[in-house]
Amino acid sequence: MPILVITGTGTEVGKTITTAAVAATALAAGRTVAVLKPAQTGVRSDERGDADEVARLAGPAHTLELARYPDPLAPATAARRASLPPVRPAEIAEAAAKLATEYDLVLVEGAGGLLVRFDEQGGTLADAAQLLDAPVLVVASAGLGTLNATELTTRELSRRNVHLTGIVIGSWPDSPDLAARCNLADLPVVAGAPLLGALPAGVGTLPPANFRTMARSWLAPTLDGTWDASEFTAREAPL
Repeated sequence: MPILVITGTGTEVGKTITTAAVAATALAAGRTVAVLKPAQTGVRSDERGDADEVARLAGPAHTLELARYPDPLAPATAARRASLPPVRPAEIAEAAAKLATEYDLVLVEGAGGLLVRFDEQGGTLADAAQLLDAPVLVVASAGLGTLNATELTTRELSRRNVHLTGIVIGSWPDSPDLAARCNLADLPVVAGAPLLGALPAGVGTLPPANFRTMARSWLAPTLDGTWDASEFTAREAPL
């Protein structure tokens, strides 16, 4: 798995922190890691972006942004408003493929959801994943509404014959409600793919050393962790 594309079912689902956890476990396993952020929006030129946050939490990962736009909008819209060139799927694929010749693992973190537009032709992260023939990890929210958003995302991946590695819950609450507890059983069913982790809410505020030490406990062995879906479900959502 030299390239892993990480998308969310929407915005603010914990995609960047999940990317940092995946990077941290890979680094702890002795692999070199690069993080590609095709389009960073809503951040000034002098501010830290998502890729920088991943490296801060995870450790010595190489980071690369292809474009940065100031407005907190979809990349295509933000590029148009800033009168700057958009990032196209072919450019994303080319950059990721080049990084894969230099690093053991390349994490491509999207913007928002799978079908957020990057250019005026409607190019998306899904198009880039197809060009790369790379697997996709989907980060989902825990609570009410996540089943619909997750199934729509995973159905689109299936329609495109893009491999779905699994689902990670990007922010698991301290006191999960009934919907969140039930979703532990329902998410892998609607996705047709396994749950591969659940990050406790707020872990992005941990000191980096603590984040790196604990990351393995949030992710399944497929992602170099120790998290077990059955044990987690039995503990958090007992029958």
